[in-house]
Amino acid sequence: MKVETYKIKGWKNLETGLLIDENAKWILVKHISGDYLVDGYKVYNKNTVLKRMHKKDEKLKEKVLSLKKVEAKKPKGFKFGSMKTMLEWSEKKYGLFEFQDFEEEVLFYGKIKKIDKELMRIHMIEPNGKLKKNFDYDFSLKDIQALVFESDYFNSIRLLMQDKKK
Repeated sequence: MKVETYKIKGWKNLETGLLIDENAKWILVKHISGDYLVDGYKVYNKNTVLKRMHKKDEKLKEKVLSLKKVEAKKPKGFKFGSMKTMLEWSEKKYGLFEFQDFEEEVLFYGKIKKIDKELMRIHMIEPNGKLKKNFDYDFSLKDIQALVFESDYFNSIRLLMQDKKK
């Protein structure tokens, strides 16, 4: 079990997570949103990770997570791939995806409307779970710094979205 803290390009706040897996392009963690609170998963784009830290604070978090019996397991069916394939996986599994780009405080929830090479247009999901189909903005897949799923907020948006369909 290894906890790391990450400095992400353009973000003011540091990110911390329980390392689950990584490859040449991505880092998969169980996200630690505060002290010892594990809240969902994040996949970080390694091109945007400026620094990785594993010091005294991270070792204490490892101890607490071990005592809590938190497991560093991949979510069922998850595989590293291109950002496109990981977004598609999230949408297929959960009905939506969440990502962050260079704007740290902005989270985007949606469904894929169209992907042309490296540009993606989405159907935006609003905080009340409503699908906004006329959201007219192109995202560059290479600007996505983190893909997020299974957090409490993610699951809340998902439930609201499902409730709107009824």
